[in-house]
Order: sequence, then structure tokens, then C-alpha cells
Amino acid sequence: MYDKKKDMTGKAMEAAAKSEISGFSRRSFLGNAATLAAGLLVAPNLISCASSSKVAAADGERYKIAVVDLMILKRQKLSAFDLAKEIGADGLEVDMGGLGNRDTFDSKLADPEQRKQFLDKAQELGLEICSLSMSGFYAQSFAERPTYKQMVGDCIEQMKQMNVKVGFLPLGVKGDLIQYPHLRPAIVERLKVVGKMAEEAGVVIGIETALDAAGDKQLLKDVGSPGIKIYFNFSNPLKAGRDLHEELRILGKDRICMIHATDEDGVWLQHNTRLDMPKVKQTLDKMGWRGWLVIERSRDANNPRDVKGNFGANTRYLKSVFQS
Repeated sequence: MYDKKKDMTGKAMEAAAKSEISGFSRRSFLGNAATLAAGLLVAPNLISCASSSKVAAADGERYKIAVVDLMILKRQKLSAFDLAKEIGADGLEVDMGGLGNRDTFDSKLADPEQRKQFLDKAQELGLEICSLSMSGFYAQSFAERPTYKQMVGDCIEQMKQMNVKVGFLPLGVKGDLIQYPHLRPAIVERLKVVGKMAEEAGVVIGIETALDAAGDKQLLKDVGSPGIKIYFNFSNPLKAGRDLHEELRILGKDRICMIHATDEDGVWLQHNTRLDMPKVKQTLDKMGWRGWLVIERSRDANNPRDVKGNFGANTRYLKSVFQS
């Protein structure tokens, strides 16, 4: 039931999200704390999400639930906010746009007028922009792409303009350090550069890897920057047969900036027998972690195109576990 996702960007990636009835893939490349929304959105009594250990909403909620605009088929579309609200989410992870062979992302957010529309719409609906995603890197190689600094720099600039504290950076087609260990030195050096950029901007760049928790700890140690943290994905240890709870405990609350709180496609979260969400909450509670849980997948294999049905069900279930 669980196949791996082929790499793709831009319209191809969104088209795949629409049509993958038989694939039910999970992105093969490794797609981290949490944030409070844009300057126009943020109420004075909201605490910044740059450090997951300090994330707390004004209403005292420990966990907040978001969806990904790309995965609800609304990549960089203003209507993504309306759909996220209808789904019942607290916020939205907004994509930076396609990449392809361009020097940087094809992003509407670079236009001040369109950026303001996004911020105004979020404020109108009472939603938060929890993070900006550089999903265009999925079909690129962070270790080898010559304009990586421009790309990440553009994302960080938009994060600053929108007061978004977390950016998601996939390491790309050769970012799997298990398959491409020879690229580790290049990735570490580039993450050091990105980490410094993030530190100077007061934001965090979250990365997702194929490594186990001990490997992630060592990678972060080698990078040595508080601007780089792990964007944890429940699916990765589950696919590899590792103990999800032990992985979380090994990483600890301060290394995890955000969580993709879903599994591969196939069944809704409430029907997933290998993902015990109440137990996950107990683990996170004991760790002292708090922040954004972002719904990426876990679509029903029998009805993958039903965006409202799939993401609505998963949102309601996460809220029943984490916000009850």
C-alpha cells in the first residue's frame, strides 16, 4: 500500500498530488520550532515559534495543527487559506513556488502586493502561517545546486517580511546521506552557510533527513548552528522500522522545530495501526515539546482526491488527540 514518491516540482508535483490514486507515494526525499504568523497576523501576546521549547499560543494551546498548501492542491493560491479554514486547521504551511531550472523560486511572495493579500487573508480568517516550504528543492540537489544561497536567501527574506520563523528545506535528490555519504561534507558546509544566514535573520531552517535520530544529532553537531534544526517526520522512522518514540526522545525537544505529523498515504491517521497518536502525544508531553503539527499525507487509498475529506478527517483526529 505504501510506495515511494517520485521526485517532482512545480505543476508536476501538484498534479501528482491530485492524481496519485494507485501510487500513494511518500516523498522519497527528505522533506522542522513552529511559528506564529505574519506581522499583520500576530497578536501582541503571541510568543515566537523560533524555538520549539518556547512555542505557546496566547490561548495556552500547546499544539497547533496546520496543513500544507501544496498537498491540499492550492500551492501559493490565496484560496488555500479558505480551504484550510474549512478543513479546520489552525494554520497553513505556504510553499515558495516552483524551481525547475530557474536561479530561484517562482514565488508570488516576492511581490509586496500579493504578499500583503496572503497576510490579510490569513488575518481575516484567524489563521497563522506556520512556515514557508522550499519544496522545489525536492527534485534538486542541495549539495550541488550552484544558486542554493540565492534560493534559501529569497525564502529567508520572505520569512522576514511575513514574520514567519520556520522555513522547510528538503535536501533534494542527493540529500539522502545514507545513499550518498560522499556528499556529506558539501551538505554540512552548505548548511553552515544557511545556518548563519538564518541566525542573522532570526529564523530557523528545518531539514528532514533519512538518518536515524543519532545520525541527525551528529549532523546538527557538525553544522553547529542554532539556525538549523530537524523538521521531524513521523513517517521516516515508521518506514525504516525504527521506534518512533525512542527517535523523538533521542533528538529531544530543542532539536525539533516542527513536525510532519502524518504517515504515508493509505489510511487516515485514526485508522493507522502503526502510528499510535495518543502515545505520541504522551512522548511529546514528557519531552516538553510544543509547537506545530503539520498534516502532509495519510490520505485514504480509496479516495485520495477528496482533499476536504482526507485532510478534514486527519485535522479533526489530531485536534481530538492534541487539543482535547
